Amino acid sequence: MIVVAGEALIDLVPRGAGALAALTPALGGGPFNTAVALGRLGSPTAFCSRVSRDAFGTALLDRLRETGVDVSSVQRGDEPTTLAVATVGTDGSAAYSFYVEGTADRLFTAPGTLPADTRAVSFGTCSLVLEPGASAYEELMRTASARGVFTALDPNIRAGLIPDADAYRARFRSWLPSVSLLKLSAEDAEWLGGSPKEWLAAGPAAVVVTRGGDGLTVFTRDGGEYAVPGERVEVVDTIGAGDTVNAALLHGLAVRDALSDAGVAALGGEGWAGLLGFAARAAAVTCSRAGAEPPYAHELEPEAV
Repeated sequence: MIVVAGEALIDLVPRGAGALAALTPALGGGPFNTAVALGRLGSPTAFCSRVSRDAFGTALLDRLRETGVDVSSVQRGDEPTTLAVATVGTDGSAAYSFYVEGTADRLFTAPGTLPADTRAVSFGTCSLVLEPGASAYEELMRTASARGVFTALDPNIRAGLIPDADAYRARFRSWLPSVSLLKLSAEDAEWLGGSPKEWLAAGPAAVVVTRGGDGLTVFTRDGGEYAVPGERVEVVDTIGAGDTVNAALLHGLAVRDALSDAGVAALGGEGWAGLLGFAARAAAVTCSRAGAEPPYAHELEPEAV
């Protein structure tokens, strides 16, 4: 079981050009997208979050169930669902503004236990920024790591939600001893400061940096550096692409029985080339569709896994 911990929200996606283009609601949130992508790839997955009892929250849980994701660890609340208003650029890239005050997901409390067969827990995005939930997710991360569970982190920076950038950067560094796999975009890496070498020294077994259409690079604790190019595709938008990479990496590690520091260390150049290539292909499929619609396993070449 791979547990994904974090927010589920509604993306309001423009269908047309201009500031007053019609907005269409779409199910989203980085952790939610990661859970859906894992379910579609065929990995046993559970979602750990707090979701509203409103109609949006019900739709979010319905999608998770339809994808085969276990939602028994999801907390519910009467507060509204978080909204993220997307702006899509001419290159398909997405920027967001958020409506988060008094919403259900930020009132998450750390669970006493995780599913008994949990092999990995994935964290990231808004859930690690918005208090008081952020501290609860942080507690879950540290507890899981202390128990030997493989932990993955995608900070997925949303700068408009971070009131004190320096404080967040310090907090990010404090998480690294509890992180097994750090995945982040080149833009996130620049905003956070530091380097893969510095981050690896603090704890992770591997750091994966995504560069959009230019591909992915992994840096490993033993000094390895392996890269693959991006898959060429006609981009509709990039919503959910990074979340698909998260899922593909975790799924691929699980298939290789490598959800451990030792397993990651044993991959080597050939293993990483296959895994990163699989993630690039999966993300390309997501980019070819409107909104966060990650691929199913049958849409990807079997040998790519």
